[in-house]
Amino acid sequence: MSNNYCYFCDRVKTASKLVYEDSLCFVLEDNFPLSDGHTLIVPKEHIANIFEVDEITYQHLFNQVKIISNKLKDEYSNILGFNIGVNQGSVAGQTVMHVHIHLIPRRLGDVEDPRGGVRWIFPGKAKYWD
Repeated sequence: MSNNYCYFCDRVKTASKLVYEDSLCFVLEDNFPLSDGHTLIVPKEHIANIFEVDEITYQHLFNQVKIISNKLKDEYSNILGFNIGVNQGSVAGQTVMHVHIHLIPRRLGDVEDPRGGVRWIFPGKAKYWD
């Protein structure tokens, strides 16, 4: 694998787990889903930093988050919420240096206590109640 290899650019060429595609983005099923329906929204332009995505593409990506979340709710009647996340930079856990938005469906009882949501990336600081 060369330094120029990009997992997402390669995946879209092979249409692996492709859910949707248009001129600006593609949507894929996550290879290691946290829940049924865990989906990735990925810009076609190879760019590592979400803060460098042009405004039109940025708006389009988050519009797709809304559209795909509605499709998932139609497909899975037990989805009651979502976690939506972007790991930006290696210190934040980004392992594929191509922007991608995680859309993770949540269901009643999928964890014992869902309070705090994404705050659990810092377990010692997550719980702010009691």
